[in-house]
Amino acid sequence: MKTKTEIKPYKDLDDATCGVAKTIKIIGSKWTMLILRDLFEGKKRFGELQRSLTGISTKTLTVRLQELERDKLIKRKVYPVVPMKVEYSLTPRGESLKNIIDDMRAWGDSH
Repeated sequence: MKTKTEIKPYKDLDDATCGVAKTIKIIGSKWTMLILRDLFEGKKRFGELQRSLTGISTKTLTVRLQELERDKLIKRKVYPVVPMKVEYSLTPRGESLKNIIDDMRAWGDSH
């Protein structure tokens, strides 16, 4: 008797063996793709990102930026001036997501 292949729930996917699961784990949080989209345009300050992302809270933006920095997709540069100036930009690893973002934009525009 054949057994059905069990489909694992999203949270149980093993990102060590599934590239899709690993990618979703890194960039699948709400707002993350939109932050990356904005950073593909160039360096941005916190306030610029917040104005661009209508509806995002300060706390959520802070957390997402910390996660992206932890995952080495963005870098944070602090300038020693008063008031403090901080800029966010993509790392080479973050830049490697450009095709994914472009494909998502194209798909969304055509559907």
